[in-house]
Amino acid sequence: MNVEAATARYIDGLGAANLEKAAAYTNGNHWILLWNLVVAGLVTWLIVKWGLLDRIEKRIGENRRGLRAFVVGLTYFVVSAVISLPWTIYEGWYRESSYGRTSQPIGDFLFQTTLSTLISSIVAALFLMGIYWLIRRTGKRWWLWSGGLVAAGLAFIILLSPVLIEPLFNKYEPVPAGEVRDAVVEMAGRAGIPPEKIYMFNGSRQSNNFTANAGGVGSTARVAISDVALKSASLDEVRAVTGHEIGHYVLKHTWYGILFFSVAAIVLFWLADRLFPRFARAFGSNASVGDPRGLPVLMFMGAAFMLLISPLLNSFARTIETQADVYSLETENKPDGLASALVKTAEYRYPRPSQLAEILFYDHPSVENRVRRAMQWKADHPPATGQ
Repeated sequence: MNVEAATARYIDGLGAANLEKAAAYTNGNHWILLWNLVVAGLVTWLIVKWGLLDRIEKRIGENRRGLRAFVVGLTYFVVSAVISLPWTIYEGWYRESSYGRTSQPIGDFLFQTTLSTLISSIVAALFLMGIYWLIRRTGKRWWLWSGGLVAAGLAFIILLSPVLIEPLFNKYEPVPAGEVRDAVVEMAGRAGIPPEKIYMFNGSRQSNNFTANAGGVGSTARVAISDVALKSASLDEVRAVTGHEIGHYVLKHTWYGILFFSVAAIVLFWLADRLFPRFARAFGSNASVGDPRGLPVLMFMGAAFMLLISPLLNSFARTIETQADVYSLETENKPDGLASALVKTAEYRYPRPSQLAEILFYDHPSVENRVRRAMQWKADHPPATGQ
């Protein structure tokens, strides 16, 4: 078979209008990365200028440092969420609605955003208590110890999220009885995954995107498939997509992710230890890196750092996504099912980016490259005679 021709048929099947729309949506997402940093800078400047966190620190006093760090952190995350709410609505709801990526009512979006903000603010404030404790207790090497704290924090969050957090936003239930469930249970069994670890969730509540995910660690690990994917997918597509997600589970990508982000955190905090005074002066703050009232500056540095290393983060993500695709092809051998499922994601992820754009911005390999890989697999593994 002609791999390039087969790949082109899948991508061109979207039609010129859909490809143009996908390009506009994807390019807009790239600009949003920069605008997010601008919004973060504005939030930092406003909170420092108001002196709100300085007043909270003074009121609590020096003797209750843990409480002070928690209250300052909680206040910062809530206030910053309120300041950036117009941008959050534009980015997360208005723009998604205008491109047909969500049908979620604005009221439900605001409710879930508020709930998410409260949960993430409490968790982040608790984490920052640990960071400031490390700064006080370990001195100049605090940034080195931060990697262990980040690893423990991520593992704890990923462990509890499927049990305590995700059910607050979506309903998770077994895949309905039928040939799809039979196939999914059989696949899970071959991978050593109990069938009760495969769920369907009402992802259509937030998004019209064709999606699935693998999450959790240890006893809470599970594979979850959006109802959007299950309702619009053929049996071969379900097997291919589920095989991909099982690949993440079997290949232990969650643990590699924890390790990767822990190392990234060590680098970030090492830079913060050395560059914080310069950033603080730029925003008009006289706080040190160990002062909780300097949190807005520290968070801006984190946002800038994550933007700068995003090509590296994306490279890591593309690597594990490629591995999961290969796992699906090896275990399910459904190259056309995988290709047709991937094309459905091209509506919100332009399938033919330049090589530079893919390196800089794409946290998945381009759909064209993934379809090409599936077609190459098909060419290299023709059906046996008589099948």
